[in-house]
Amino acid sequence: MNISASFSTPGLLLAGALTAYLAVAAPLLGKRQYDRLARRRDHEPGALVRAYRLWITEEWVWVAVTAVILVLSPGVRAADLGFATPTHLSQIAPAVAGMTGAIVIGTVLLHRLSRSGRVVPGQAAVAELLPRTAVERWHGLAMAVTAGVCEEIVYRGLLIALGVGALGLSTTAAAALALAVFVAGHWYQGWKGMAVVALLGFWLTIVYLATGSLLLPIAMHVLIDVRGLVCLPAPPRKTVGQAS
Repeated sequence: MNISASFSTPGLLLAGALTAYLAVAAPLLGKRQYDRLARRRDHEPGALVRAYRLWITEEWVWVAVTAVILVLSPGVRAADLGFATPTHLSQIAPAVAGMTGAIVIGTVLLHRLSRSGRVVPGQAAVAELLPRTAVERWHGLAMAVTAGVCEEIVYRGLLIALGVGALGLSTTAAAALALAVFVAGHWYQGWKGMAVVALLGFWLTIVYLATGSLLLPIAMHVLIDVRGLVCLPAPPRKTVGQAS
């Protein structure tokens, strides 16, 4: 993938501020917000919906800031941030198809496991985010789509371009640094959850660098989050309490 981003001074300052927020403030705030949600979820019926709305708004603000950075930096092409038609699809298609199939099959198996009353592996890390009502489920769907679109644009598109164009890193090094920031943003899930996020983020990064486009990573990210937030039933309250 060829990235030749040249950020203007105002664009670089704004990008630096956003990166600092994503790397430091977002993980701390996310952990605090998740812990607060866990305390309030049982006795405040609207707690999860409010949390979803807050996070959805926050992530679209990230995208709006990214758009401003693009406007302020004529030397940064939209393609530098992954807004391009995917290339080399024949090379990556088998792997993408395999991953998609694995997600679908895994979802069916995990759904059956959950319905049987057993604990779904990894579910405890995000237990408080799992919808229990129809209204929460619709908000979970909106959150899944938002995360798939916004996080790919910012963590993959902007941060990799920033690492190459502003820090002079190789594409591989910039991608590794962006992945580290992406994983840090999921600190609220604990180390086991972050390990899973790292594996999925690594896969999405590979697809992005191979195709030069965010189209497939966004689609895959949305699919993964829909599986986790919408397709699987929430664990019984008793199970959540034991897991935490």
